[in-house]
Amino acid sequence: MTDLSDVRPDRAEGDSWDITESVGATALGVAASRAAETAQPDALIRDEFAFLLVAAAGPAWAQLAGSEPLWIGEDPDALRIHVMARNYQAVRTHYFDDYFTEVTHDGIRQVVILAAGLDSRAFRLDWPAGTTVFEIDQPKVLEYKTATLQAHGAVARARHVPVPIDLRDDWPAALIDAGFDPQQPTAWLAEGLLPYLPGDAQDRLFELVGAHSAPGSRLAVEDFAMDPARYTPEKRAARRARGEQMRTALGLDLDVDSLVYADDTRAEAAEWLAAHGWEVDAVAAADEMDRLGRPASAEELAELGMDSVLLRARLDGESR
Repeated sequence: MTDLSDVRPDRAEGDSWDITESVGATALGVAASRAAETAQPDALIRDEFAFLLVAAAGPAWAQLAGSEPLWIGEDPDALRIHVMARNYQAVRTHYFDDYFTEVTHDGIRQVVILAAGLDSRAFRLDWPAGTTVFEIDQPKVLEYKTATLQAHGAVARARHVPVPIDLRDDWPAALIDAGFDPQQPTAWLAEGLLPYLPGDAQDRLFELVGAHSAPGSRLAVEDFAMDPARYTPEKRAARRARGEQMRTALGLDLDVDSLVYADDTRAEAAEWLAAHGWEVDAVAAADEMDRLGRPASAEELAELGMDSVLLRARLDGESR
């Protein structure tokens, strides 16, 4: 059994990971939800690459990505949580897929996906001719994804440029070296990223995005409330208890609580961006789920740490 809370109970400066380790394993968990959603008869999104990206990590991960969670057994509460998590991932994926459709319709041809993980949008979305998709993430994560997709003959639908670098390093320089043009409008994405950054690092990330964004650039963000009160030992223990089926049946332990940075001084993304020249449009995840026919209350989502805000922002003025 792989218990991530034992392997890496705390984050450390400069820590790194492979796809089945630490934050890398969360990318597998998210992709597993996309694969399970894709297999549903009423699928909200389609990611034909998600299952193969997860299954390549081993048979236990393949079970997690299956269309039916047989490993859960007869526990109705565990099944409820599993379905809710799958619905949440489907809705957020749909939201950001629509974002890319919108920005490319408006003429943007330069895309940067921050902490791309197992995102397969460069391979599955219909990109206009001349679009370049840059993906930034840890070298081992991008190596795993690229090798897996190549082994299955996947062909990118845009110019696909992996940029293997830690976001705590000088990623703008690496991005420019890879061909990024800061004078061109850019569509940025920060999905499933902010909780894994301390609050000051989140601010710095947004500052660097703004400093390298030409007028007309866009930014889409998934923002979570990281109040420390939600991460007390009692609440963390309760969340771990809900994951017992996964640990017992599959030998996997996605203890996200041990990987995120909780603090009560972190800026809300929408407020920070609005104060720095971005025009922001935001929606609560619960409202977007209701709109798309996958209802879940804010209280239910908070129980799982999924009560996020999804936002899109536009920079019309000069940020630098």
